[in-house]
Amino acid sequence: MLAFESRRAKEIEALISTFGGRPLVAPAMREVPNQSDAAALDFAEALIAGRFDAVMFLTGVGVRALVDTVERAGRRPPFLDALARSKVITRGPKPVAVLRELQIPIWANAPEPNTWRELMAVLDEHDRDWPLAGKRVAVQEYGVSNVELLEALRAKGADVTAIQAYQWALPEDVAPLEEAARAVARGDVDVLVVTSGIQFVHFWSIVQSLGLDAEVRRGLGRALVASIGPSASAELRRHDVEPSFEPSHPKMGLLIREAAERAGDLLLS
Repeated sequence: MLAFESRRAKEIEALISTFGGRPLVAPAMREVPNQSDAAALDFAEALIAGRFDAVMFLTGVGVRALVDTVERAGRRPPFLDALARSKVITRGPKPVAVLRELQIPIWANAPEPNTWRELMAVLDEHDRDWPLAGKRVAVQEYGVSNVELLEALRAKGADVTAIQAYQWALPEDVAPLEEAARAVARGDVDVLVVTSGIQFVHFWSIVQSLGLDAEVRRGLGRALVASIGPSASAELRRHDVEPSFEPSHPKMGLLIREAAERAGDLLLS
């Protein structure tokens, strides 16, 4: 069972082993700071000055990255005060957990499967009392821009500012990813687990660098491809890979357990 987790590599390896799989974990990405803090600090000062009506946080890592940036500049207390006065909108449990640690009230939160569509649905529910038209909304992005979300907000009339709190890059050591690509190409991978779309983007860049496109496609064609949820599935489809299933809830433990169950059924059939 191949997985691409980085920060949670040991956890997913243990889960795969627990459910009877033989883990092959090849970290596919790392979070790196922006080259400059200028844009984040400009956003913080604008928030402090009252020039935003709402702030949307898409990841817990992004919340921490922004707070660390303003803390280095000595502006943490006024930034958190301004954030507490704003309408704070979150995408699922990870940013919620960090904001609760910071004692920041959350105005709206997207339910499972925590995609931009659920975010927009939540905002639609508030449209009568708080229409988006004319509102100044800051969106904390996560490594890459969520174009669909930004366009959906603008289509509702919001004045949107995207804030990139950090960037995604390939691991410094890509040898495990290269070996993973070769394993798929050989047909040695029965199950592929994808917990974020960017993992597959980075994996595919390695596949192409090795010239193994056709072989890996054949390998994936015979494998069970387990996707954590709609966003990851959309990225797989952009690469012409059809996910075999999504778990009943977008949780890593459930993903591994249900993948193991389905893989077992396939092996027995």
